[in-house]
Amino acid sequence: MDRLIERIMEKGNPTAVGLDTRLEYVPDFLIQKHKEKEPLDFRGAAGAILEFNKRIIDAVSDLVPAVKIQLACYELYGVEGMRTFSETIRYAKQRGLIVIGDGKRNDIGTTAKAYSSAYLGRTTLLAEQDRAFETDIMTVNPYLGFDGVEPFLEDCRTYDKDIFILVKTSNLSSGDFQDLMTGNRRIYEAVADKVAEWGRDLIGRFGFSRAGAVVGATWPDQAAALRQRMPHTFFLVPGYGAQGGSADDIAGCFDERGLGAVINASRSILCAYRKGSAEQPAGENFAEAARDEVLRMKKEIGNALFQNGRKPW
Repeated sequence: MDRLIERIMEKGNPTAVGLDTRLEYVPDFLIQKHKEKEPLDFRGAAGAILEFNKRIIDAVSDLVPAVKIQLACYELYGVEGMRTFSETIRYAKQRGLIVIGDGKRNDIGTTAKAYSSAYLGRTTLLAEQDRAFETDIMTVNPYLGFDGVEPFLEDCRTYDKDIFILVKTSNLSSGDFQDLMTGNRRIYEAVADKVAEWGRDLIGRFGFSRAGAVVGATWPDQAAALRQRMPHTFFLVPGYGAQGGSADDIAGCFDERGLGAVINASRSILCAYRKGSAEQPAGENFAEAARDEVLRMKKEIGNALFQNGRKPW
């Protein structure tokens, strides 16, 4: 989390670009290019997605501190999709970006340990160990309780990694369970208190723990209350842009220093080229359009923080 905060301050931008890439987001000209080389089966689709991702990364890597890569979008294309997932991670890290793996992993202890070893730690190969995936941070589901989270916390300590634990998610039906009362707290508040407790001995030099929280931009009042409730917990904030969250909605996720959150946007950046001029042939400007959207988002968030009394980096 310290490294993520350093990058945010260095670039003056608390934005993560969500590489939640599906084939339908890839411009026609790029799909046609890959169809000419090979059939557009899983391998061809994964190849087109990889080229799209690399060009997006090239366009924004000097502007943003991190990318968030949604595993489901790569599992969708089978083994070839997972190869593209791995190659996208490697390329993003070569360009100096922090990589957040969004898989919301959890299970009982031994299985949770396997998930954590795959994405944060090391896999044992007889007498040796190696990394399966090079992610820096992983999203984690706390529903199974502490024994499902503990392996991730252990790997955070051992391998200089971090996690974001689901607390108040951005989807419309999150309240079906998360807003239910348990005693004098809602369930998401009880989870928030546990996350703060689990991360108490993992606090870095900026005052934030390696155990962060996922807090949706679509619930601004709850997010602002959670910021006060969890002063040492860094937030990953989805829901900005295509899901309806605005810059004003996310201002309460930050502390008075302008720190405390990284804001993810996916479709609004990946598909920004679709909002451009019809004169652009088949989305050939997609990378430039993504860059323009990142710059617009950066300015919008900075203005919202300033207007809400937060110091913009």
